[in-house]
Amino acid sequence: MIPVTEFRQFSEQQPAFRVLKPWWDVFTDYLSVAMLMIGVFGCTLQVMQDRIICLPKRVQPAQNHSSASNASQAVIGSTPLPPPKPSPTSPTTVEMKGLKTDLDLQQYSFINQMCYERALHWYAKYFPYLVLIHTLVFMVCSNFWFKFPGSSSKIEHFISILGKCFDSPWTTRALSEVSGEDSEEKDNRKNMSRPNTIQPSGPEGSLVNSQSLKSIPEKFVVDKSAAGALDKKEGEQAKALFEKVKKFRLHVEEGDILYAMYVRQTVLKVIKFLIIIAYNSALVSEVQFTVDCNVDMQDMTGYKNFSCNHTMAHLFSKLSFCYLCFVSIYGLTCLYTLYWLFYRSLREYSFEYVRQETGIDDIPDVKNDFAFMLHMIDQYDPLYSKRFAVFLSEVSENKLKQLNLNNEWTPDKLRQKLQTNAHNRLELPLIMLSGLPDTVFEITELQSLKLEIIKNVMIPATIAQLDSLQELSLHQCSVKIHSAALSFLKENLKVLSVKFDDVRELPPWMYGLRNLEELYLVGSLSHDISKNVTLESLRDLKSLKILSIKSNVSKIPQAVVDVSSHLQKMCIHNDGTKLVMLNNLKKMTNLTELELVHCDLERIPHAVFSLLSLQELDLKENNLKSIEEIISFQHLRKLTVLKLWYNSIAYIPEHIKKLTSLERLFFSHNKVEVLPSHLFLCNKIRYLDLSYNDIRFIPPEIGVLQSLHYFSITSNKVESLPDELYFCKKLKTLKIGKNSLSVLSPKIGNLLFLSYLDIKGNHFEVLPPELGDCRALKRAGLVVEDALFETLPSDVREQMKAE
Repeated sequence: MIPVTEFRQFSEQQPAFRVLKPWWDVFTDYLSVAMLMIGVFGCTLQVMQDRIICLPKRVQPAQNHSSASNASQAVIGSTPLPPPKPSPTSPTTVEMKGLKTDLDLQQYSFINQMCYERALHWYAKYFPYLVLIHTLVFMVCSNFWFKFPGSSSKIEHFISILGKCFDSPWTTRALSEVSGEDSEEKDNRKNMSRPNTIQPSGPEGSLVNSQSLKSIPEKFVVDKSAAGALDKKEGEQAKALFEKVKKFRLHVEEGDILYAMYVRQTVLKVIKFLIIIAYNSALVSEVQFTVDCNVDMQDMTGYKNFSCNHTMAHLFSKLSFCYLCFVSIYGLTCLYTLYWLFYRSLREYSFEYVRQETGIDDIPDVKNDFAFMLHMIDQYDPLYSKRFAVFLSEVSENKLKQLNLNNEWTPDKLRQKLQTNAHNRLELPLIMLSGLPDTVFEITELQSLKLEIIKNVMIPATIAQLDSLQELSLHQCSVKIHSAALSFLKENLKVLSVKFDDVRELPPWMYGLRNLEELYLVGSLSHDISKNVTLESLRDLKSLKILSIKSNVSKIPQAVVDVSSHLQKMCIHNDGTKLVMLNNLKKMTNLTELELVHCDLERIPHAVFSLLSLQELDLKENNLKSIEEIISFQHLRKLTVLKLWYNSIAYIPEHIKKLTSLERLFFSHNKVEVLPSHLFLCNKIRYLDLSYNDIRFIPPEIGVLQSLHYFSITSNKVESLPDELYFCKKLKTLKIGKNSLSVLSPKIGNLLFLSYLDIKGNHFEVLPPELGDCRALKRAGLVVEDALFETLPSDVREQMKAE
């Protein structure tokens, strides 16, 4: 007998594929096995047993015909019996005669074969083979989508990911957390999941926040004690699973080949079922036990008519009825499958029940082949979809990232990164992380937190543990903040720095920081920023004193004017965009510092002359060519610092002598050729930078500047220094490098406080020994060629080298 296992290759698939076989596919597989056994059993009988047995058929002759030539069939090769005596009451019996030979067995076999081929109906002959072929077709149709390259690759990938998601420790952890929440916690989470809303924390009411928490419960903060439930290796594996699921979803949702193929193979099985039922019902009656055979073989055997017995007819008849029953059940099951395929929307899958049961509200619905496979999985066990859904949730992924972050960035490791920033605060810089570790909030001594290029930053309520936190820097970060954390920042945050690529990245909650004193914005803003709704809210920053905007604004936003009553310092650093309409500056009556850098200004804005409280003005990197308006600065009695560097100013007007309160003057990187003596009538100047100009001569009136501490004429064309320069005995820094000087006066020894001297790039041949009288000058503070330094006496060199 042929073993059924030989046909396994037609229906064999990987054991893991069973999760994609619903109950009807499993049931039809068993029916296929039963039908296959019928076919194999019938074929085996056909091969191993005699299929038909024939004997000569006795024929009753007509009354007027008694010829021996018309006798019926007799046993082949047998000796004719003597004719019986005729009875008057019975018809005459013809004696059966045949040709006598010694080949009885061969004659029987030959006649059996001839009658089997000619007299037996084809359905009776090929019934078991038809059953076998039809069953194999059914089996192939049922499993074709597991074998076809275009679909099997997706199925294998899906089954692989599904198994890993099902067995992942993170799945168990995530589901156990939400299942352990009580109803009160779930209610709180639902309240928290309302989009674009931060819970009110004060009398000012609620604030709108487009980047606030979205379906993120407070349990998002992973406890340190719970972190041990998932080791680093398991966390990395779960992280990789999230990435695989994302990519697989994008790939599979693009088409519906799996759905289309499953529908087609089901339709094909229904059509085949109808065909089988139709022709089998009509032909099953053709399987008869007795068959008459008329073969013209008298020349060989002496007989023509035979009566044949189909030995397996009775069995085949029963098997055919049994087969029809199996096929009918199979077909009805396929019809139910078609009903299920077309009645339900299988190309869309909703995780609504999973969201309700687990409380993970951000699990997305899926479509096309991804949805179809999930529907098939539900027929096997809905638990697979539930556990798989964990890896579709952004909230779940963020929790995992948070857990991995906490494991990687321990408090001790974070403390090693602490440093002191420019504001003399203890700062923790974190760059290009996947999130903000919760362990940061265990460093209670932290004063400044700097986050750079970190996506999906979540600031939890535990930030309230940082009692000393005063400064926060967000550079290209998308931030979500808990309502309790916002309340803490409103009360404690003094300095906020935000660097962004798009104005939409500006955190809306920053406009509610009522105690904020310094705000630094760096990024590209639209030219009509004054109409921007978010900047209108700057008026709520009642404590704001310093505002810095490094962007591309074309005019001062009205929102900035709204805070002018308490604004003390304003900095606008443009990218070369021309700044116009500066009349709003007149309203900033309390402004003490103003920086208009790289704003393409051609003249000093007249509005500046109305700022009577102004102490420092910086017009760096503009397009100033003339500063005749400088005479108007005489009304600014408090102006002490004037920075006109990096412009195209060709001369300094004599009106500068009116600026009697001036203490620091920056004129470097211009095109000044003549230095007016009236400049030195500003006798309070302590810092004078004239480097990188075309100055050839320094007036002796420089000796009037008895308060001068810093003087630089680097990169000019000066050929000699006036002796009056050395009357400035408080001079600490003197930069005269890259000029045309050939002699350094011995009077330089009068500068007893000189600690930094740059003379490199001149034509000196020897240095005066009187440099040794400058006791504060050391070798590190003397910028000079090594060869020229060696011209000093050895004791002077040793003195400078000594610490």
